[in-house]
Amino acid sequence: MSFANPWMFLLALPLGFAAWRLIRRARRSGVRFSAVSRLPARAAGWRAKAAALSPFVLLAGLAALVVASARPRTPLAHERRSVDAIAIAMTVDVSGSMEALDLTPPGEKFSLETTRLAVVKKLFAEFVEKRPDDLIGLVTFGGYASTRSPLTADHAALLNVLKGVTIPPVSLDEMGRQIAPDEQMTAIGDGLATAVARLKDAKPKSKVAILLSDGVSNTGAVEPDAAAEAAAKLGIKVYSIGVGTKARRTPIFGRDFFGRTVIQYADMTFDERQLKSIAEKTGGRYFPVNDRDSLEEALEEIDKLEKTELEADAWDRWDEHFAAFLLAGAFLVFAAVSISMSAARRIA
Repeated sequence: MSFANPWMFLLALPLGFAAWRLIRRARRSGVRFSAVSRLPARAAGWRAKAAALSPFVLLAGLAALVVASARPRTPLAHERRSVDAIAIAMTVDVSGSMEALDLTPPGEKFSLETTRLAVVKKLFAEFVEKRPDDLIGLVTFGGYASTRSPLTADHAALLNVLKGVTIPPVSLDEMGRQIAPDEQMTAIGDGLATAVARLKDAKPKSKVAILLSDGVSNTGAVEPDAAAEAAAKLGIKVYSIGVGTKARRTPIFGRDFFGRTVIQYADMTFDERQLKSIAEKTGGRYFPVNDRDSLEEALEEIDKLEKTELEADAWDRWDEHFAAFLLAGAFLVFAAVSISMSAARRIA
């Protein structure tokens, strides 16, 4: 058995001191009286015994609560195993243009489940589920880049982070007007540079950045080509996946004068050339997202890369025992208070 919060046992120190004081006082208590034979033969009543016992019951209850707060538990499954891993940094575009609905299947209604970002998140989740042993991280970028998750083998936590990835609120210009999606900021270079920085010191020999974007970069401190060159120098391959279609009038979610969500049509661009250039510079490949077989091709390509054997701890689940101590402690505290009140005749 182990404890999730062993430092909580520090709370037992004052309880130990209190127990020592009670025992010491009990040993020294008494009345000086020479004629012992004259004392009544009747023993102390139940109230006197209860009053003497209640502090110890209270301390026992508090001790049980301390153990409960330390969370005793035992591992149900612990396995140390070797895995062949690749380090992968998923780099996802969250700019305003990713709200476009041009990937909605024919015949289906426009919804939040058919935006470019929704399709990307679905592809990401499928990809992660097929790579159980790899170290995978998540970087998002719009007007700036942000690391949402470092490289991790805890894919359940990674997918939970992915669920919270959304497009930032609509940007406004100096006049308070909504900025068109194609005019909002997309820093592909910064996003890729951040992914490269996260992969640089990773243990696996094979390091991959998967860039999911519509390919239009219009801001950022790092140019996409410069970020691609840095990746190539570090031996990091970039697999870029294009998100979008070449239709000029693209449906997209917007807001009307009253702030209600409506379907609008905007002139949007989809730049595959930028994504192809980044992939070629690093020895990777470009895949269009509207081709369902492209993800499988990307997986097969990545499987050909050199893998690194790593030692990994796999903790599946813990069996928690704090509930029994919590219930016992609460019962003993309640019993101690009840005994004390009964002994003092304070119960109404």
